[in-house]
Amino acid sequence: MTSTFRTLTVPLDGKAFPGGLPSFLVRDDVLCWTRREAGLAGFGEIARFTATGPDRFLEADIWWRHLVLEADVADAVQLPGTGPVAFGSFAFSKTSIYESRLIVPEIVVGVRDNQAWLTQLTFDDGLLTEETALAALGRWLGSASSGTPASESTTAAADFAGDASPGEVPGAGGSAVVRPLPLAAGATLHTGSLSEEAWMDAVAAGVAEIRTGALEKLVLARDVVATIPSGVHAADVLRELSARYRECWTYGVDGLVGATPEMLIQVEGRTAQARVLAGTLDRRDAHGEDGTPMEYATRVLAGSDKQRHEHEIAIQSLTRQLAPFSQAMNAHDEPFILELPNVWHLASDVKAELSEVEGHVPTCLALINALHPTAAVCGTPTLVAGELIRKLEHLDRGPYAGPVGWLDAAGNGEWGIALRGAVIESPETVRLYAGCGIVDGSQPEAELAETWAKFRPMLESLGINS
Repeated sequence: MTSTFRTLTVPLDGKAFPGGLPSFLVRDDVLCWTRREAGLAGFGEIARFTATGPDRFLEADIWWRHLVLEADVADAVQLPGTGPVAFGSFAFSKTSIYESRLIVPEIVVGVRDNQAWLTQLTFDDGLLTEETALAALGRWLGSASSGTPASESTTAAADFAGDASPGEVPGAGGSAVVRPLPLAAGATLHTGSLSEEAWMDAVAAGVAEIRTGALEKLVLARDVVATIPSGVHAADVLRELSARYRECWTYGVDGLVGATPEMLIQVEGRTAQARVLAGTLDRRDAHGEDGTPMEYATRVLAGSDKQRHEHEIAIQSLTRQLAPFSQAMNAHDEPFILELPNVWHLASDVKAELSEVEGHVPTCLALINALHPTAAVCGTPTLVAGELIRKLEHLDRGPYAGPVGWLDAAGNGEWGIALRGAVIESPETVRLYAGCGIVDGSQPEAELAETWAKFRPMLESLGINS
């Protein structure tokens, strides 16, 4: 046995699984980050780091950099996400009891820019070859289990027997279309930390604080708990989300599952990008309105002083925190309308060229340490909003609205904000979270309705009528 961290990355024949990365969402313990057909899926675990408190990001950064510093890396693909990779989920709050974590899997499948690859990671001293990597993938997929029938592509991937020719995954082909889940028989849904009435009282209290001038914006979240007697199966949920919400980033880490529309930070080399959302409109509100649905969304969102003010606060929050790490930055002058199956958002993309700090380009975890929490999920000023959240929500958000994603040894990574998600708490129960930006003029009833619109992706993927 050796303590040397070793990885082998080899190309895969992506034509063998035309459904792309979602073809591999066949196990409830899968680690995943996927958008459209691209992304990463991890299986197994060879190392884990956990931390709590205000230094959780920096402690994780130090642990990861130390781990990969002397790693033995053989990488025939050389793309972001190849070589050593860890998946992560971090608590929203520095006061949370939730353990923030980085997880290093045994096997990673990656798909990007019409290229696919397979990485095997180990601390053992055995020989790493393309054949050992394919065999390991075959073992994980061969033992896959999930609660309901999957699409042809995922079922075929689960039947993978490990007898692939080099670079191929036989039997992993087929349609990427996911059959709708049946309605969850006997499912029940009840409020979590606060009743609807108590949560609306919290919104009203938040508005009152804003009107005193203590803060400009506050984000308040609430939770609901679903009980599903037939069982909660992460793989089913992830496949549903990846098929329904293709423009979002579907994530799965240790029972945290969801599909976020918001990118906190994406780093490739010296380029960092983010997608900021603030301002939401339920698509159901367009029924019976004049004009096309998009015309209605543009009129109500882009034409609303309240929505634009909330969005501007979020943009300023991110760009102000990112500026010390950047030698150049640009953002949309005008937000665009992001169209999702359940809602519309006001959205802006930000791009920055990173500068060296003390001789090094900052890592994505160092950037997260500076950026989180943004005004989009906390409020502004951050310290005032954070204190008010703890006072009014009566809720430990855990990983909800915290960073979730992956990073590699080269400093690349993608970290979204864990929104439109849930935590699977037991084989039959799952806790869903949703939040709203509160500003002067926010109405408690409207904010409550917005939370139900944001719960909808998870409720649908659980087979619960919404």
